[in-house]
Amino acid sequence: MSASPRSTARARPWRARLTGTRGWQAAKETLVACFRYRVTGLAAEAAFFTVLSLPPLIFGLAGLIGFVASAFDVGEVASFQKQVLLVAGRVLTTDVVDGILAPTLQTVLSQGSAAVVSIGFLVALWSGSRAVNVFVDTITIMYGLAGRRGFVQQRLLSFVFYLVLMVISVVLVPLVLAGPSLVNRVLPARLEFLGALYWPVVLLVGGLFLAGVYNRSIPLRSRWRSGLPGAALSLLIWVLGSVLLRVVLGASSGSTTIYGPLSAPIAVLIWLYVMSLAVLVGAAFNAAADDVWPRLTGIDHREEDRDVQSADTRPEI
Repeated sequence: MSASPRSTARARPWRARLTGTRGWQAAKETLVACFRYRVTGLAAEAAFFTVLSLPPLIFGLAGLIGFVASAFDVGEVASFQKQVLLVAGRVLTTDVVDGILAPTLQTVLSQGSAAVVSIGFLVALWSGSRAVNVFVDTITIMYGLAGRRGFVQQRLLSFVFYLVLMVISVVLVPLVLAGPSLVNRVLPARLEFLGALYWPVVLLVGGLFLAGVYNRSIPLRSRWRSGLPGAALSLLIWVLGSVLLRVVLGASSGSTTIYGPLSAPIAVLIWLYVMSLAVLVGAAFNAAADDVWPRLTGIDHREEDRDVQSADTRPEI
């Protein structure tokens, strides 16, 4: 008498049952894509160009915030400036904060409306979008779709992403620096429980923006939700990596380091590397999810097939 299929499935080792699931297949394809496209090298490239784009990014962001800050009370603007310098002091030296960042921030916040309309600000926007351009390029590589979008089209797309990021940051950066205490002060006493939703909402907004970046970075049509799995994984990796990095840097802060005054910039570079790695691993997971759950992503591969067919039918010279 032969065994029933149910008893046979129970008799299979747990490892065989695990490797046969779609989740395992997606994880395996994600790992394969990370090795195939050298995710560590691409993350280092993205982190490097992000460091180069930090000065114009900070200038542009501070200019926009200064433009908005003109509608607020002077005391609130001073409090915001103090919070920015306090956060910057955790990763930069005192000389840099007091000698460069503080005067620049004071000037930009007090003259934000003039800075926004200046030619220098427009140049800063274009220069700051280089980092976004690198992320769009590397995300496309992780999807296996490199070279399917023209340079000008990709550069303009990166510039649009950068503008959207700046607008979102104008709202999120003051809220993040103010923390849940701002929500508790604004809300009435009976709605104080909403303060517990502060950080989840901030992460949700960041995740939705990242999902949109994933969705629009690939040169194929797809559903907007196609970027959600990778965005969730990216946020998880970024949060865990940031906590681990903070613990490691906190443990080594009291000891003598061979890097000396370069310790703070190196710490920023490592943090940006962790962020870049998280974004690219999320892109690889989205590409794997498209193979395992094609109905979820809805990526239209017919456009890719048309590109291949047009390349095959192109006459040889």
